[in-house]
Amino acid sequence: MESEDPVPLVYLADFHLYFQPPTAGIIFCLIILLLLLICSALISGSEVAFFSLSPSDIAGLKKSKSNASKKVVTLLKNPEQLLGTILVVNNFVNVGIVILSAYITNSLVDFGESRVIGFLIQIILITFLLLLFGEILPKIYANQFTMKFSLFMAFAITILEKVFKPLVILLVSSTSLISIRLTKKKANISMDELSDALDLSSTEISEDEQILKGIVKFGNIAVSEIMKSRIDVFAIELSTPFPKLLKNILESGYSRIPIYSDSFDHLKGILYIKDLLPHLHNKATFKWQSLIRPPYFVPESKKINDLLGEFQSNKIHMAVVIDEYGGTSGIVTLEDIIEEIVGEIKDEYDENDIFYTKLNDTTYIFEGKTLLNDFYKVLDKPDTIFNEIKGDADTLAGLILEIKGDIPEKDDEFTYNEFVFRIESADNRRIKKIRVSVNQRIKK
Repeated sequence: MESEDPVPLVYLADFHLYFQPPTAGIIFCLIILLLLLICSALISGSEVAFFSLSPSDIAGLKKSKSNASKKVVTLLKNPEQLLGTILVVNNFVNVGIVILSAYITNSLVDFGESRVIGFLIQIILITFLLLLFGEILPKIYANQFTMKFSLFMAFAITILEKVFKPLVILLVSSTSLISIRLTKKKANISMDELSDALDLSSTEISEDEQILKGIVKFGNIAVSEIMKSRIDVFAIELSTPFPKLLKNILESGYSRIPIYSDSFDHLKGILYIKDLLPHLHNKATFKWQSLIRPPYFVPESKKINDLLGEFQSNKIHMAVVIDEYGGTSGIVTLEDIIEEIVGEIKDEYDENDIFYTKLNDTTYIFEGKTLLNDFYKVLDKPDTIFNEIKGDADTLAGLILEIKGDIPEKDDEFTYNEFVFRIESADNRRIKKIRVSVNQRIKK
């Protein structure tokens, strides 16, 4: 007797859907599919659980003596290997789920001539199963029970890591090679290019951008550009009596003071006020000279990034700057160096050190001793604007001497590029005050 044709379960116009009765093989495949979904859920949850452990959780695991805790700690020592194992296993499981789902669907359901619609239904069904039961639900659970899930999967992940180790090492090595190449490409950006990019980024520079610009220029700044000149340094003569020393220290307000003999070119050391504190009540005959620490000498040409490293390694905060003939040019402090990155640092004991007066948007009056580095900052000009003419000048007065060729007299006026310089105050020895006007019409 001939069997009857299967009756369509769904009939919509030209779309016929026929349901086939399951066989023993299909039932076995359904069981395997269920197990694979459980494996996918556990593996996906492991990714969230292991990498969501907080430092305190890891510290607790290290203190624990359980085997599971030890295995979790061991796995986390090589996070790339761990993540690679999880991703590789999860992909193998998901591929198995896709293949089995397609086979089971084709065995149980006959889509007739509507192959495309059947294919779309399979995609939607398989994607739904994988996302809901293999990704979303297990990851939500693992995120809520991070420690519990990690300990539960520790043994399984350890075994899987050993099984798939060759493949994982190959994949991790490949990604490391790509990362190195990308890093090398990024490292080819020069400091000048980065500085130009910051200049073009916006018309108004934020604090973060200002700090970044300071870092970019940091390695090109010499000590002579930021030091305090010898004529502005507060120092004490070596033979000063103890009572007068205390009076001078109170008036100065400094925590470190250079000590010299006869002249500032013969520096004997640096007096740290904290070293003097235990001896404040000593007699007037107290030999405070025994507290002097040896000075740290640096040349004018030393770059401040190198000096910063020396300050850190030697645990000092002040250096004495010497010129090419061995004479003392001035001093430089750790604060001076840091200010080149973060800007001016003021505390409640600092007095306002005003070295310029702004008359209007284009006119200023500067002290002759103003460092060119500070001059550039006030006028927001590049530090290369006077490279052709400044020579060895570090101050605005030095720049004027380079431009003029001799010491100018009061009311002398001359122009260089967009700047108009007028001498407001000077004597036979030095230039004291300079009026600077910026000509906006010829501004470069």
